[in-house]
Amino acid sequence: MVNKVAEILIKYGAIEFGDFTLASGAKSRYYIDIKTAATNPELLAIIGREIAENFDFEVVAGVAVGAVPIAVAVSLASGKPYCIIRKEEKSHGKSGKLVGDVRDKKVLLVEDVTTSGGSVIFGLDVLRENAAKVDEVVTIVDREQGAYEKLKSAGVRLSALVKASEIVEEES
Repeated sequence: MVNKVAEILIKYGAIEFGDFTLASGAKSRYYIDIKTAATNPELLAIIGREIAENFDFEVVAGVAVGAVPIAVAVSLASGKPYCIIRKEEKSHGKSGKLVGDVRDKKVLLVEDVTTSGGSVIFGLDVLRENAAKVDEVVTIVDREQGAYEKLKSAGVRLSALVKASEIVEEES
């Protein structure tokens, strides 16, 4: 039986079949589009509650753009603050790659989809540069293509609400 998050991802069309090139450069016969699916408040609320109720943290963080709605949903569900990790540092206003306070706090980094783990490592580095305590990352979907191993070698545990094999199996 597929879990509730997988069911709602399928319901809102978060998976498409065809020929796709992923952010990592890898080719895939399916694409998991959490960004579009997460524009639905029902899906976002379920994901927010699932993470808020099952993980321990003081601040939730997400790398712009895909993980920001997830971080906000978790923040609202938990009543705890969130922070945004920018991909590039701003040169105006309050510069920096981080919006929010993570110094000396236990931070849970969230991600929409993990493949190789590259963007998660980027976010992890920014958080650690800002004195955050990070030992766990939660992804909505793990494509099971190396992110788990890459994060483990960086001293971080990757937890997935859904594994891609569960969704692809359900859709087949």
